Amino acid sequence: MSYKSDIEIAQSTPMLPIEEVARGAGIDGKYLEFYGRAKAKIDYVNLLKDSPRPDGKLVLVTAITPTPAGEGKTTTTVGLADGLRKIGKNAMVALREPSLGPVFGVKGGAAGGGYAQVVPMEDINLHFTGDFHAIGAANNLLAAMLDNHIQQGNALDIDTRRVIWRRCVDMNDRQLRSIVCGLGGKPNGVPREDGFDITVASEVMAVFCLASGIDDLKSRLARIIVAYSRSGAPVTAGDLHAQGAMAALLVEALKPNLVQTLEHTPAFIHGGPFANIAHGCNSVMATRLALKMGDYAITEAGFGADLGAEKFLDIKCRFAGLKPAAVVIVATVRALKHHGGVAKAALNDENLPALEKGLPNLLQHVENITKVYRLPAVVAINRFPTDSEAELKLIADKCRELGVNVALSEVWGKGGDGGVELAKEVVRLCELPNDFAYAYDLDMTIEQKLDAIVKKIYRGDGVVLTANARKQMRQLEELGFGNMPICMAKTQYSFSDDPTLLGAPRGFEVTVRNLKVSAGAGFIVALTGEIMTMPGLPKVPAAERIDVDSDGKISGLF
Repeated sequence: MSYKSDIEIAQSTPMLPIEEVARGAGIDGKYLEFYGRAKAKIDYVNLLKDSPRPDGKLVLVTAITPTPAGEGKTTTTVGLADGLRKIGKNAMVALREPSLGPVFGVKGGAAGGGYAQVVPMEDINLHFTGDFHAIGAANNLLAAMLDNHIQQGNALDIDTRRVIWRRCVDMNDRQLRSIVCGLGGKPNGVPREDGFDITVASEVMAVFCLASGIDDLKSRLARIIVAYSRSGAPVTAGDLHAQGAMAALLVEALKPNLVQTLEHTPAFIHGGPFANIAHGCNSVMATRLALKMGDYAITEAGFGADLGAEKFLDIKCRFAGLKPAAVVIVATVRALKHHGGVAKAALNDENLPALEKGLPNLLQHVENITKVYRLPAVVAINRFPTDSEAELKLIADKCRELGVNVALSEVWGKGGDGGVELAKEVVRLCELPNDFAYAYDLDMTIEQKLDAIVKKIYRGDGVVLTANARKQMRQLEELGFGNMPICMAKTQYSFSDDPTLLGAPRGFEVTVRNLKVSAGAGFIVALTGEIMTMPGLPKVPAAERIDVDSDGKISGLF
């Protein structure tokens, strides 16, 4: 059989009209706002108000620490939902929207893979329904109003050396990380240093994804801190009277998007904050819709469980009052061998000693979910043809010692049929009682919360604050922000803040170099290592292979 790329599979699979998908999900046509034949926005306010259905079970899909070998988290999420439908369960998917930066930069498309994808794949990976453009416009409106306020007399006495609100664009562009603006004389503004973030790192994105509705959105936008006055007082978007206009730009984008999997399972795709910078989850509203319309709502959080799952559980679930029924931890034999020190070129060869050396990474993620958060879990092995039976047995035996089952996932090649085994185990886990707990309490100090994450989740010796971060911590606590949850900005490639420490390292400390408050989102961002809020393109960007022919057919999107 000839090999087909993800985009070729997606383009060759017929889609149902989106009204048929909605009807299958119990969503009446009156709640749909059509974007062509295959996409629609949902009138979430009235649908949630009118629906008499009780909420379903919430299932989180997370993964081991990412490697170049790949894990297949989104693919597993889609395939699990399709698998649940195969066994007669009413399942919905809730996913993040891809950012254009990674799509054209590191890895191409991000809508699942093989026969476990959401479609229309090209639209989802590109402009989709314009949500990210609206978020960028709202972010940049606030930046324009801030600089205009300074230009027009600066009634709030803003210290131009302490302007912290940056502009954004949804593309990897290192040239914009640090700029000087306002040059060219008085008519062109006040000269100052500035910079751009990628849109998915904007606090507007985080606010958008955590808001429960338009009123909450406006309240959160108003609390965004954009600068500090000469006396040291925070200046907010509310002080600039910007929240109403920003919300007007976002009001349509706030409606979740409905699409479908290749097997026509309804999928809500909405919002997309980065997981190594922000909290890495789709919008609260999309999750609530999936819970309301499905007996099982399958969602994911970005990168490994130490980043995406930790923030999903400690931030999103805390704010939204959500309680997961079960967690799926995705792993591959190849990735675990990479954590055991095997080079990428040799990952297809059976290597039990390397696999055993890499397994502690998986087992630490499992223990974090089951022991720290006290949630039922299953390990989903995203199976490759090169995996040996001995390697699969070793993983299953080690997980069983922790009281966790392993289910083979073959959804990339078989779609929902390849997810039936995993689906059955998820259904079983969802019926078990759980005593969901957070990794830390909000009444702890900022340093205590940071220390709890490092010691409980990363298994490090503790947190180290630079002199600058310690000063920022004191200021944040004096300003009344000490009781907020923590959003760690950390490398995705290691439990530590050093991307070269693979597996499950011990004996390390995590250094926090900068602390800043995202008052609108409601959390404190702790920056570690070399994390940047504006990525750059790689030496050979994915954009070089993306093309469109004379008929408008797009190619190269993974």
